[in-house]
Parts: sequence; structure tokens; C-alpha cells
Amino acid sequence: MKYRLTVNNQTYDVEIENINARPVVVYVEGQRFEVMPDRRNQVEIQKDAKPKAGSKSVIQVPTPAAASAPAPVGNHTLTSPLPGTVVEVFVKAGEKVEAGQVVLIIEAMKMKNSIRSIYSGTVDKVLVNQGQSVAHKQALIHFAE
Repeated sequence: MKYRLTVNNQTYDVEIENINARPVVVYVEGQRFEVMPDRRNQVEIQKDAKPKAGSKSVIQVPTPAAASAPAPVGNHTLTSPLPGTVVEVFVKAGEKVEAGQVVLIIEAMKMKNSIRSIYSGTVDKVLVNQGQSVAHKQALIHFAE
């Protein structure tokens, strides 16, 4: 989904890859961000279009149905969302990880990207090392049940 948003009189082109994924990957002016939505503080976004006199044009950020579901637990493999170089690994085999926790950092195009686990569980194997180049969708971390 692509949006044009205005914040403090500055307009931004925003693209959201999949609103139901966690974290939500958002591109603002081509720069990649990962966002973990918080359901407690619903955000309202004003549309770019000028509202009619006396009316306010507001859209509500959709609440994904998957957000209320518990984080996936079990035998899963976290894959790389982008190609790059692993610059830091924060977990090791045997550690417990919560969904949304930063597990490693991948540098791509001179930008460091925090890679968050989409799974809760125990790390079975860390499949990459610091300094290693990774491809898009390459397995990074395998989780035990």
C-alpha cells in the first residue's frame, strides 16, 4: 500500500509492504523501517488531500487481525528480509527469544537494519556469523520447539 502523508507540513511518500506482518516493513522516502504496532495507542493519519471547510479527513490505521493472535511458537526458521552483511548477532543457541526482539543487524547499502524475530521460542542454531554476507530469504536462525 502506498500513501502520501503530511506531518508538520512536510509531505512523505510511504509504502507499507504487508500490514499483517510483524514487524511491519515501511519505506519512507525509500528508507526502510521496521515497525511493531502497539494496539493500545491507535494512530490517526491525516490524508494528504485538503479537507473541506469544517470537516477533517482522517483515516484510521487498520488493525490487523493477526495482531491479536499469539506470536508463533515452535519449530521455525527466521530468514533474511534483505541481502547484506551480518554486522552483529545478539543471540546464541539455547537462548529464549520473544517475537519482536532484535536478534541481529544486517548492513545493506550502508544502512544498519535491525532484524527482529517473528517467532517466540528457543534458539536451536544461529546459522550465520558476524561478517558473513547473506542473501535475501537466507536462513538466519533456526528455532527449536
